[in-house]
Amino acid sequence: MANAVEQAKAQMEKSVDSTKENFSGIRTGRANPALLNGITVDYYGAPTPLKSMATIGVPEPRTLSITPFDPSQANAVEKALRDSDLGASPRRNGAVILLTMPELTEERRKEYVKLAKTKAEEGKVAVRNIRRKTKESLDKAVKDGELGEDEGERLLKELDKVTKQVTDQLDALLEGKQKEIMEV
Repeated sequence: MANAVEQAKAQMEKSVDSTKENFSGIRTGRANPALLNGITVDYYGAPTPLKSMATIGVPEPRTLSITPFDPSQANAVEKALRDSDLGASPRRNGAVILLTMPELTEERRKEYVKLAKTKAEEGKVAVRNIRRKTKESLDKAVKDGELGEDEGERLLKELDKVTKQVTDQLDALLEGKQKEIMEV
């Protein structure tokens, strides 16, 4: 049954990774290729993720360069970028598409901080759900006699310790992201 705590820890780590991935899509003052993770391009009728059909670079702190592997798809890539909610308009330089991120206003930065807090809270909710399910399985094992009460208590304390570590990790991620967003 000690495995249950290890499994819960592994699931909680996945939740942290998911939150990191969600944070990477939130814009800061700097250009980051992860901003384009959610963008799909209509590639011969099939929605295809942008990152699987183009090279994305960061030539300047506020500029992304997107170079489609298939130059004939530059128009489709440009259209997908224009239709996205990035708030930046793409410029073409031959087959290369440049996307310059506008300066963030104070109001927009605060909106992004709120979004980051929401994503962090979603991660914490997932962690709490994992803890709750694991606790229920431990309680059931104690009730069914598969585990002694002392062992059940020890595992529960271990589970609480792991849960606290992971939520602290999420808080630290949020704090770092807030600093990054508010940095001018």
